[in-house]
Parts: sequence; structure tokens; C-alpha cells
Amino acid sequence: MPDQKPLLRTAAIVVAAVVAVATPIVQALTGTLGVGEGSLASDGDTTLRAAAYAFSIWTPIYGGLLVYAAYQALPSTGESPGLRLLGWPSMLAMSGCASWLVAASFDAKWATVIIIVLSALVLSIPLAKRFPVQHRVDFWLVCLPISLLAGWLTIAAAINALTVLTSLGVIDAAGAPIWATGGIMLVAITGLALTAGSKNWIYPLPIAWGFVSVAVAEQADRPMISLLAILAALALLATAGW
Repeated sequence: MPDQKPLLRTAAIVVAAVVAVATPIVQALTGTLGVGEGSLASDGDTTLRAAAYAFSIWTPIYGGLLVYAAYQALPSTGESPGLRLLGWPSMLAMSGCASWLVAASFDAKWATVIIIVLSALVLSIPLAKRFPVQHRVDFWLVCLPISLLAGWLTIAAAINALTVLTSLGVIDAAGAPIWATGGIMLVAITGLALTAGSKNWIYPLPIAWGFVSVAVAEQADRPMISLLAILAALALLATAGW
């Protein structure tokens, strides 16, 4: 018999995953949630931009989260060290994904920063430990989808914060390159440190994906920022391979 897992946590993860995936669908179909998240980026995307295709990563992330939620809810899936480590943090982060969309839709700029930073932290802190693999399926159906989400939230949090600071006038045109460089370096150092410490090769992949999209978006206007983003992506991929 598999070890009994907490029923409340199991149900909370399922609800959070469904709400996280359903929120953008409802938003797109009904157009009822405020002004739309696009206005948030357009207000201040001059400091650090990502190419539009980068956000297609949400498709595999959302798919992975649904698979993860279904897997951990199966009666045959017992309690495991991996679920104990990531269960509640994953529920909080998935709830954060839905909350961020609502906040962005109503142009609540500071709320989006707080939500995405906390969502990234709540996953990255437990993932800084080595994932306790009890069964191989735990790695692929628990660690993989949650690591993808954590990695993407790490770089998205930095871009979101820089966008909001720019839109509010805290960052001006003269200081933008310095802020962009600092944001890239902070995310790269965080990603490299967590990857090296945890031996988690999945976590840096979405960060590298984001950096490549930054390089594409910035290559025409700011080639040095583009080059820095490419170097950060290569460093992350090399660490993942190692």
C-alpha cells in the first residue's frame, strides 16, 4: 500500500493547477478581466524586452502542471519525499500564476511584481535542495514540470520588475542599460547557483530560453545587452549539461 498523502494538499494542488490553466483561457474568451495584460508590458518594455515567441513556453508549462496535478492525485500515487518538498510550494506558485494574470489585467503594477517574485521564491527555495528521487516517475512528473515553472518565473520576475519600474519612471532612458545589465546578471547568477547546488538540469532551461528571446528582441537596438543575454544563456546551458 502506498503511503497516505494529505487529502487537503492533494485537492489544493488540483484546484490550483486547473485555475492556473483556466484563467488565461477565460480571459481570452470573455475579455472580462480588465484592461488586459498587454498594456502592462507596453507601458515600460524599453529597459529589457523578450521576443513575443518566448511566452509560448507557457504551453508546455501548463500541460506539465496538469499532468503533475493528475499524477499526484491518483490513488496509486503515494506520499513521497518529492511531493512533501514541492507539494504546498507548487500550489502557492500555481495560485500565483492565476493571481498575476488578474493583477496584470487590472494594471495593478506593484501587485504583479509582488506576486511573481513570491511565486518564484516559493519554488526556488525548496528546489535549491537536491530533489529526493524515490521513483523515476517522480522526477519526470513532479520535478520536471515544477522546475520548468520555477525557472521561467525566475527570469519573468526580473523582466516584470524592470518593466514596472520603467513604466513608473524609476528607470529612465539613460539608466536603462545599467538596470538591464544588472537584471541579466542577477538572474544568471541565481540560475547558475541553484543549478550547480541542486544538480537540477531542468531549472536553467527555461531561463536560457528567456535569455535567448531577450537577445533576439534586443539585438538590433542594443547589441551589447543582446550579447550579454546570449552569454548568460550559454553559461546556463553549459551548467545544465555538466
